Amino acid sequence: MPLALLALAVGAFGIGTTEFVMMGLLPDVADDLHISIPAAGHLVSAYALGVVIGAPLLAAATARMSRRKVLIALMGLFVTGNALSAFAPDYHWLLAARFLSGLPHGAFFGVGAVVATNLVAPERKARSVSLMFLGLTVANIAGVPVATLMGQHLGWRATFLGVSAIGVAAIASLALLIPRDHAHAPTGGLRGELAALRSLPVWLALGTTVAGFGALFSAYSYITPMLTESAGYADGSVTLLLALFGVGATAGNLVGGRLADHSLRDTLFGGLVSLVAVLALFPVLMTAQWSAAVAVTLLGVAAFITGSPLQLMVMEKASAAPSLASSANQAAFNLANAGGAWIGGLALAAGFGATSPAVAGAGLAVLGLAVAGAAYAVDRRRAGVVVGGSAGGSGRLVAAHVPPRAERVDH
Repeated sequence: MPLALLALAVGAFGIGTTEFVMMGLLPDVADDLHISIPAAGHLVSAYALGVVIGAPLLAAATARMSRRKVLIALMGLFVTGNALSAFAPDYHWLLAARFLSGLPHGAFFGVGAVVATNLVAPERKARSVSLMFLGLTVANIAGVPVATLMGQHLGWRATFLGVSAIGVAAIASLALLIPRDHAHAPTGGLRGELAALRSLPVWLALGTTVAGFGALFSAYSYITPMLTESAGYADGSVTLLLALFGVGATAGNLVGGRLADHSLRDTLFGGLVSLVAVLALFPVLMTAQWSAAVAVTLLGVAAFITGSPLQLMVMEKASAAPSLASSANQAAFNLANAGGAWIGGLALAAGFGATSPAVAGAGLAVLGLAVAGAAYAVDRRRAGVVVGGSAGGSGRLVAAHVPPRAERVDH
Protein backbone atom coordinates (compact mmCIF):
# COMPACT_ATOMS: atom_id res chain seq x y z
CA MET A 1 0.00 0.00 0.00
CA PRO A 2 1.25 3.56 -0.74
CA LEU A 3 2.93 5.49 2.09
CA ALA A 4 0.49 8.32 1.40
CA LEU A 5 -2.14 6.28 3.23
CA LEU A 6 -0.01 6.64 6.36
CA ALA A 7 -0.38 10.43 6.15
CA LEU A 8 -4.17 10.06 6.00
CA ALA A 9 -4.08 7.65 8.95
CA VAL A 10 -2.06 10.16 11.03
CA GLY A 11 -4.70 12.81 10.39
CA ALA A 12 -7.46 10.33 11.23
CA PHE A 13 -5.65 9.45 14.47
CA GLY A 14 -5.61 13.10 15.57
CA ILE A 15 -9.26 13.59 14.64
CA GLY A 16 -10.35 10.43 16.44
CA THR A 17 -8.43 11.45 19.55
CA THR A 18 -9.91 14.93 19.81
CA GLU A 19 -13.44 13.67 19.07
CA PHE A 20 -13.59 11.14 21.90
CA VAL A 21 -11.16 12.50 24.50
CA MET A 22 -13.59 15.15 25.73
CA MET A 23 -15.82 12.44 27.18
CA GLY A 24 -13.04 11.39 29.56
CA LEU A 25 -12.13 14.98 30.46
CA LEU A 26 -15.61 16.27 31.26
CA PRO A 27 -15.12 16.28 35.08
CA ASP A 28 -11.77 18.09 34.77
CA VAL A 29 -13.12 20.71 32.37
CA ALA A 30 -16.25 21.23 34.45
CA ASP A 31 -14.21 21.71 37.63
CA ASP A 32 -11.71 24.09 36.03
CA LEU A 33 -14.33 26.27 34.30
CA HIS A 34 -16.80 26.11 37.23
CA ILE A 35 -19.63 24.62 35.21
CA SER A 36 -21.81 21.54 35.68
CA ILE A 37 -20.97 18.24 33.99
CA PRO A 38 -24.17 18.41 31.86
CA ALA A 39 -23.04 21.85 30.65
CA ALA A 40 -19.61 20.43 29.90
CA GLY A 41 -21.37 17.70 27.92
CA HIS A 42 -22.45 20.38 25.46
CA LEU A 43 -18.80 20.53 24.39
CA VAL A 44 -19.25 17.05 22.92
CA SER A 45 -22.41 18.18 21.14
CA ALA A 46 -20.69 21.32 19.80
CA TYR A 47 -18.02 19.20 18.15
CA ALA A 48 -20.62 16.86 16.61
CA LEU A 49 -22.60 19.87 15.34
CA GLY A 50 -19.44 21.19 13.70
CA VAL A 51 -18.98 17.84 11.93
CA VAL A 52 -22.57 17.73 10.65
CA ILE A 53 -22.46 21.31 9.35
CA GLY A 54 -18.88 21.38 8.11
CA ALA A 55 -18.80 18.00 6.33
CA PRO A 56 -21.00 18.78 3.29
CA LEU A 57 -20.36 22.54 3.20
CA LEU A 58 -16.55 22.40 3.22
CA ALA A 59 -16.48 19.46 0.79
CA ALA A 60 -18.73 21.31 -1.66
CA ALA A 61 -16.95 24.65 -1.26
CA THR A 62 -13.53 23.08 -1.96
CA ALA A 63 -14.67 20.86 -4.84
CA ARG A 64 -12.67 22.86 -7.41
CA MET A 65 -9.44 22.80 -5.40
CA SER A 66 -6.53 20.36 -5.43
CA ARG A 67 -7.42 17.59 -2.99
CA ARG A 68 -3.90 17.63 -1.55
CA LYS A 69 -4.24 21.33 -0.71
CA VAL A 70 -7.72 20.75 0.69
CA LEU A 71 -6.47 18.05 3.06
CA ILE A 72 -3.64 20.26 4.30
CA ALA A 73 -5.99 23.23 4.74
CA LEU A 74 -8.53 21.11 6.64
CA MET A 75 -5.84 19.83 8.96
CA GLY A 76 -4.69 23.43 9.47
CA LEU A 77 -8.22 24.31 10.57
CA PHE A 78 -8.16 21.29 12.88
CA VAL A 79 -4.91 22.50 14.50
CA THR A 80 -6.34 26.00 14.92
CA GLY A 81 -9.50 24.73 16.60
CA ASN A 82 -7.59 22.56 19.07
CA ALA A 83 -5.05 25.28 19.86
CA LEU A 84 -7.91 27.70 20.54
CA SER A 85 -9.48 25.04 22.79
CA ALA A 86 -6.24 24.86 24.79
CA PHE A 87 -6.18 28.63 25.35
CA ALA A 88 -9.94 29.24 25.69
CA PRO A 89 -10.44 31.72 28.56
CA ASP A 90 -13.94 30.54 29.46
CA TYR A 91 -16.68 28.04 28.69
CA HIS A 92 -18.24 29.96 25.79
CA TRP A 93 -14.91 30.38 24.00
CA LEU A 94 -14.24 26.67 24.49
CA LEU A 95 -17.67 25.85 23.10
CA ALA A 96 -16.90 27.88 19.96
CA ALA A 97 -13.44 26.33 19.63
CA ARG A 98 -14.87 22.81 19.86
CA PHE A 99 -17.37 23.67 17.12
CA LEU A 100 -14.49 24.96 14.98
CA SER A 101 -12.49 21.78 15.64
CA GLY A 102 -15.38 19.67 14.34
CA LEU A 103 -15.83 21.57 11.07
CA PRO A 104 -12.99 19.87 9.13
CA HIS A 105 -13.66 16.36 10.50
CA GLY A 106 -16.14 15.06 7.93
CA ALA A 107 -14.60 16.82 4.95
CA PHE A 108 -11.15 15.40 5.82
CA PHE A 109 -12.47 11.84 5.84
CA GLY A 110 -14.59 12.51 2.76
CA VAL A 111 -11.80 13.97 0.63
CA GLY A 112 -9.31 11.53 2.18
CA ALA A 113 -11.44 8.55 1.10
CA VAL A 114 -11.43 9.80 -2.50
CA VAL A 115 -7.66 10.34 -2.40
CA ALA A 116 -7.12 6.90 -0.83
CA THR A 117 -9.13 5.10 -3.51
CA ASN A 118 -7.30 6.97 -6.28
CA LEU A 119 -3.93 5.82 -4.93
CA VAL A 120 -4.59 2.11 -5.46
CA ALA A 121 -5.91 -0.31 -8.04
CA PRO A 122 -9.72 -0.65 -8.24
CA GLU A 123 -9.66 -4.06 -6.55
CA ARG A 124 -7.97 -2.57 -3.45
CA LYS A 125 -10.19 0.48 -2.90
CA ALA A 126 -11.93 -0.79 0.23
CA ARG A 127 -8.63 -1.76 1.83
CA SER A 128 -7.23 1.71 1.15
CA VAL A 129 -10.21 3.32 2.93
CA SER A 130 -9.89 0.90 5.84
CA LEU A 131 -6.21 1.82 6.25
CA MET A 132 -7.16 5.49 6.50
CA PHE A 133 -9.83 4.60 9.09
CA LEU A 134 -7.17 2.62 10.94
CA GLY A 135 -6.01 5.90 12.47
CA LEU A 136 -9.51 6.45 13.85
CA THR A 137 -9.81 3.02 15.45
CA VAL A 138 -6.25 3.05 16.84
CA ALA A 139 -7.10 6.41 18.44
CA ASN A 140 -9.61 4.55 20.61
CA ILE A 141 -6.94 2.07 21.72
CA ALA A 142 -4.00 4.42 22.31
CA GLY A 143 -4.79 8.06 21.54
CA VAL A 144 -7.81 8.59 23.78
CA PRO A 145 -6.45 6.78 26.88
CA VAL A 146 -3.06 8.54 26.65
CA ALA A 147 -4.67 11.93 26.01
CA THR A 148 -7.05 11.39 28.93
CA LEU A 149 -4.19 10.53 31.27
CA MET A 150 -2.29 13.59 30.04
CA GLY A 151 -5.30 15.78 30.81
CA GLN A 152 -5.77 14.29 34.26
CA HIS A 153 -2.11 14.79 35.26
CA LEU A 154 -1.09 17.92 33.31
CA GLY A 155 -4.45 19.64 32.92
CA TRP A 156 -7.02 19.35 30.16
CA ARG A 157 -5.44 22.22 28.21
CA ALA A 158 -2.28 20.14 27.75
CA THR A 159 -4.39 17.49 26.02
CA PHE A 160 -5.52 19.88 23.31
CA LEU A 161 -1.99 21.19 22.83
CA GLY A 162 -0.90 17.58 22.36
CA VAL A 163 -3.65 16.97 19.81
CA SER A 164 -2.59 20.15 17.99
CA ALA A 165 0.93 18.71 17.78
CA ILE A 166 -0.50 15.55 16.18
CA GLY A 167 -2.25 17.81 13.67
CA VAL A 168 1.02 19.55 12.82
CA ALA A 169 2.65 16.13 12.27
CA ALA A 170 -0.26 15.21 10.00
CA ILE A 171 0.21 18.40 7.96
CA ALA A 172 3.90 17.58 7.49
CA SER A 173 3.15 14.01 6.44
CA LEU A 174 0.40 15.12 4.05
CA ALA A 175 2.72 17.65 2.44
CA LEU A 176 5.50 15.07 2.05
CA LEU A 177 3.55 11.95 1.07
CA ILE A 178 0.35 12.93 -0.75
CA PRO A 179 1.02 13.25 -4.50
CA ARG A 180 0.45 16.66 -6.05
CA ASP A 181 -2.72 16.83 -8.09
CA HIS A 182 -4.54 19.37 -10.23
CA ALA A 183 -7.52 21.41 -9.20
CA HIS A 184 -10.87 19.77 -9.93
CA ALA A 185 -13.58 21.64 -11.76
CA PRO A 186 -17.00 19.97 -11.62
CA THR A 187 -19.02 20.84 -14.69
CA GLY A 188 -21.99 21.98 -12.64
CA GLY A 189 -20.00 23.90 -10.03
CA LEU A 190 -21.24 23.96 -6.44
CA ARG A 191 -24.84 23.54 -7.57
CA GLY A 192 -23.87 20.47 -9.56
CA GLU A 193 -22.07 19.00 -6.56
CA LEU A 194 -25.12 19.49 -4.34
CA ALA A 195 -27.40 18.10 -7.05
CA ALA A 196 -25.61 14.77 -6.74
CA LEU A 197 -27.21 14.37 -3.31
CA ARG A 198 -30.72 14.44 -4.77
CA SER A 199 -30.47 10.80 -5.83
CA LEU A 200 -32.65 8.42 -3.83
CA PRO A 201 -29.97 5.67 -3.67
CA VAL A 202 -27.53 8.20 -2.16
CA TRP A 203 -30.00 9.09 0.59
CA LEU A 204 -30.75 5.42 1.20
CA ALA A 205 -27.00 4.74 1.50
CA LEU A 206 -26.68 7.61 3.99
CA GLY A 207 -29.72 6.24 5.82
CA THR A 208 -27.96 2.89 6.10
CA THR A 209 -25.05 4.63 7.84
CA VAL A 210 -27.40 6.42 10.26
CA ALA A 211 -29.28 3.22 11.14
CA GLY A 212 -26.24 0.91 11.20
CA PHE A 213 -24.00 3.10 13.33
CA GLY A 214 -27.01 4.31 15.31
CA ALA A 215 -27.29 0.65 16.37
CA LEU A 216 -23.69 0.77 17.61
CA PHE A 217 -24.08 4.00 19.57
CA SER A 218 -27.40 2.94 21.06
CA ALA A 219 -25.44 0.27 22.94
CA TYR A 220 -21.98 1.82 23.20
CA SER A 221 -23.25 5.05 24.77
CA TYR A 222 -24.47 3.02 27.76
CA ILE A 223 -21.78 0.35 27.83
CA THR A 224 -20.57 1.40 31.30
CA PRO A 225 -23.84 0.64 33.17
CA MET A 226 -24.10 -2.63 31.25
CA LEU A 227 -20.62 -3.68 32.37
CA THR A 228 -21.02 -2.55 35.97
CA GLU A 229 -24.68 -3.36 36.69
CA SER A 230 -25.19 -6.48 34.56
CA ALA A 231 -21.72 -8.03 34.26
CA GLY A 232 -20.51 -6.95 37.70
CA TYR A 233 -17.31 -5.18 36.70
CA ALA A 234 -15.80 -2.51 38.94
CA ASP A 235 -15.78 1.04 37.60
CA GLY A 236 -11.98 0.98 37.32
CA SER A 237 -12.11 -1.93 34.85
CA VAL A 238 -14.24 -0.12 32.26
CA THR A 239 -11.30 1.70 30.64
CA LEU A 240 -9.56 -1.59 29.87
CA LEU A 241 -12.76 -3.06 28.45
CA LEU A 242 -13.23 -0.04 26.20
CA ALA A 243 -9.72 -0.69 24.90
CA LEU A 244 -10.99 -4.17 23.94
CA PHE A 245 -13.71 -2.46 21.94
CA GLY A 246 -10.99 -0.48 20.15
CA VAL A 247 -9.09 -3.69 19.38
CA GLY A 248 -12.27 -5.23 17.97
CA ALA A 249 -13.01 -2.11 15.92
CA THR A 250 -9.50 -2.13 14.47
CA ALA A 251 -9.76 -5.81 13.54
CA GLY A 252 -13.24 -5.33 12.06
CA ASN A 253 -12.10 -2.33 10.04
CA LEU A 254 -9.17 -4.24 8.49
CA VAL A 255 -11.21 -7.38 7.84
CA GLY A 256 -14.09 -5.37 6.38
CA GLY A 257 -11.78 -3.55 3.97
CA ARG A 258 -10.26 -6.80 2.72
CA LEU A 259 -13.63 -8.56 2.34
CA ALA A 260 -15.29 -5.58 0.67
CA ASP A 261 -12.71 -5.65 -2.12
CA HIS A 262 -14.06 -9.10 -2.98
CA SER A 263 -17.75 -8.33 -2.46
CA LEU A 264 -18.82 -4.94 -1.17
CA ARG A 265 -22.49 -5.81 -0.96
CA ASP A 266 -22.01 -9.16 0.78
CA THR A 267 -19.61 -7.61 3.30
CA LEU A 268 -22.05 -4.82 4.10
CA PHE A 269 -24.99 -7.17 4.62
CA GLY A 270 -22.86 -9.69 6.49
CA GLY A 271 -21.59 -6.98 8.84
CA LEU A 272 -25.09 -5.71 9.56
CA VAL A 273 -26.40 -9.23 10.21
CA SER A 274 -23.48 -9.82 12.59
CA LEU A 275 -24.29 -6.56 14.37
CA VAL A 276 -27.92 -7.62 14.82
CA ALA A 277 -26.79 -10.96 16.28
CA VAL A 278 -24.22 -9.48 18.69
CA LEU A 279 -26.59 -6.81 20.01
CA ALA A 280 -29.50 -9.22 20.36
CA LEU A 281 -27.27 -11.53 22.44
CA PHE A 282 -26.13 -8.75 24.79
CA PRO A 283 -28.69 -9.60 27.54
CA VAL A 284 -27.20 -13.12 27.67
CA LEU A 285 -23.55 -12.16 27.17
CA MET A 286 -23.68 -9.53 29.91
CA THR A 287 -24.53 -12.08 32.61
CA ALA A 288 -20.87 -13.08 33.15
CA GLN A 289 -17.66 -11.08 33.11
CA TRP A 290 -15.80 -13.23 30.55
CA SER A 291 -18.69 -13.22 28.08
CA ALA A 292 -19.21 -9.47 28.60
CA ALA A 293 -15.57 -8.88 27.57
CA VAL A 294 -16.19 -11.01 24.48
CA ALA A 295 -19.37 -9.06 23.73
CA VAL A 296 -17.59 -5.70 23.86
CA THR A 297 -14.87 -6.96 21.50
CA LEU A 298 -17.39 -8.50 19.07
CA LEU A 299 -19.39 -5.26 19.08
CA GLY A 300 -16.34 -3.40 17.79
CA VAL A 301 -15.67 -6.06 15.14
CA ALA A 302 -19.26 -6.27 13.84
CA ALA A 303 -19.82 -2.50 13.73
CA PHE A 304 -16.59 -1.55 11.99
CA ILE A 305 -16.70 -4.33 9.39
CA THR A 306 -19.30 -2.08 7.75
CA GLY A 307 -17.17 1.11 7.88
CA SER A 308 -15.34 1.00 4.56
CA PRO A 309 -18.20 -0.74 2.68
CA LEU A 310 -20.59 2.03 3.71
CA GLN A 311 -18.09 4.70 2.67
CA LEU A 312 -17.64 3.13 -0.76
CA MET A 313 -21.37 2.49 -1.15
CA VAL A 314 -22.10 6.19 -0.70
CA MET A 315 -19.26 7.22 -3.04
CA GLU A 316 -20.45 4.85 -5.78
CA LYS A 317 -24.04 6.02 -5.61
CA ALA A 318 -22.89 9.66 -5.92
CA SER A 319 -20.15 9.13 -8.48
CA ALA A 320 -20.58 12.70 -9.79
CA ALA A 321 -19.55 14.15 -6.42
CA PRO A 322 -17.69 11.47 -4.43
CA SER A 323 -15.94 13.92 -2.07
CA LEU A 324 -19.20 15.61 -1.12
CA ALA A 325 -21.07 12.33 -0.69
CA SER A 326 -18.23 10.79 1.30
CA SER A 327 -18.16 13.84 3.58
CA ALA A 328 -21.92 13.68 3.98
CA ASN A 329 -21.46 10.09 5.13
CA GLN A 330 -19.33 11.39 8.01
CA ALA A 331 -22.13 13.79 8.93
CA ALA A 332 -24.49 10.79 8.87
CA PHE A 333 -22.11 8.95 11.21
CA ASN A 334 -22.33 11.78 13.74
CA LEU A 335 -26.11 11.90 13.41
CA ALA A 336 -26.02 8.19 14.19
CA ASN A 337 -23.97 8.96 17.29
CA ALA A 338 -26.54 11.43 18.59
CA GLY A 339 -29.62 9.52 17.45
CA GLY A 340 -28.41 6.15 18.67
CA ALA A 341 -27.58 7.54 22.10
CA TRP A 342 -31.04 9.13 22.28
CA ILE A 343 -32.85 5.90 21.33
CA GLY A 344 -30.75 3.84 23.73
CA GLY A 345 -31.50 6.36 26.46
CA LEU A 346 -35.23 6.04 25.82
CA ALA A 347 -35.00 2.25 26.22
CA LEU A 348 -33.04 2.65 29.44
CA ALA A 349 -35.41 5.28 30.83
CA ALA A 350 -38.39 3.04 30.08
CA GLY A 351 -37.09 0.63 32.70
CA PHE A 352 -36.41 -2.35 30.45
CA GLY A 353 -33.06 -3.06 32.11
CA ALA A 354 -29.40 -2.14 31.70
CA THR A 355 -29.02 -4.10 28.45
CA SER A 356 -32.14 -2.65 26.80
CA PRO A 357 -30.11 -0.08 24.76
CA ALA A 358 -28.38 -3.02 23.04
CA VAL A 359 -31.72 -4.62 22.16
CA ALA A 360 -32.89 -1.27 20.79
CA GLY A 361 -29.65 -1.17 18.80
CA ALA A 362 -30.43 -4.58 17.31
CA GLY A 363 -33.69 -3.12 16.03
CA LEU A 364 -31.81 -0.22 14.44
CA ALA A 365 -29.41 -2.67 12.77
CA VAL A 366 -32.40 -4.52 11.28
CA LEU A 367 -33.62 -1.17 9.96
CA GLY A 368 -30.17 -0.62 8.45
CA LEU A 369 -30.45 -3.94 6.62
CA ALA A 370 -33.84 -2.94 5.23
CA VAL A 371 -32.61 0.48 4.06
CA ALA A 372 -29.51 -1.03 2.43
CA GLY A 373 -31.70 -3.56 0.66
CA ALA A 374 -33.93 -0.75 -0.59
CA ALA A 375 -30.89 1.14 -1.93
CA TYR A 376 -29.77 -1.84 -3.98
CA ALA A 377 -33.33 -2.56 -5.13
CA VAL A 378 -33.70 1.00 -6.44
CA ASP A 379 -30.41 0.69 -8.32
CA ARG A 380 -31.46 -2.63 -9.79
CA ARG A 381 -34.76 -1.21 -10.97
CA ARG A 382 -33.09 1.87 -12.48
CA ALA A 383 -30.23 0.06 -14.15
CA GLY A 384 -32.23 -2.88 -15.39
CA VAL A 385 -29.35 -5.21 -14.69
CA VAL A 386 -27.39 -6.35 -11.65
CA VAL A 387 -23.78 -7.30 -12.07
CA GLY A 388 -23.17 -9.93 -9.43
CA GLY A 389 -19.42 -9.45 -9.61
CA SER A 390 -17.23 -7.05 -11.53
CA ALA A 391 -13.79 -7.93 -12.80
CA GLY A 392 -12.64 -7.64 -9.21
CA GLY A 393 -15.67 -9.54 -7.88
CA SER A 394 -16.92 -6.51 -5.92
CA GLY A 395 -20.60 -7.29 -6.34
CA ARG A 396 -21.30 -3.66 -7.22
CA LEU A 397 -24.34 -2.45 -9.08
CA VAL A 398 -23.44 -1.13 -12.47
CA ALA A 399 -25.78 0.84 -14.69
CA ALA A 400 -25.91 -0.66 -18.14
CA HIS A 401 -27.79 -0.11 -21.32
CA VAL A 402 -30.65 -2.58 -21.55
CA PRO A 403 -31.13 -3.73 -25.15
CA PRO A 404 -34.56 -3.86 -26.72
CA ARG A 405 -36.57 -6.96 -25.94
CA ALA A 406 -35.46 -8.84 -29.04
CA GLU A 407 -31.79 -8.12 -28.36
CA ARG A 408 -31.76 -8.55 -24.61
CA VAL A 409 -29.07 -10.81 -23.24
CA ASP A 410 -28.56 -12.34 -19.81
CA HIS A 411 -25.89 -10.88 -17.51
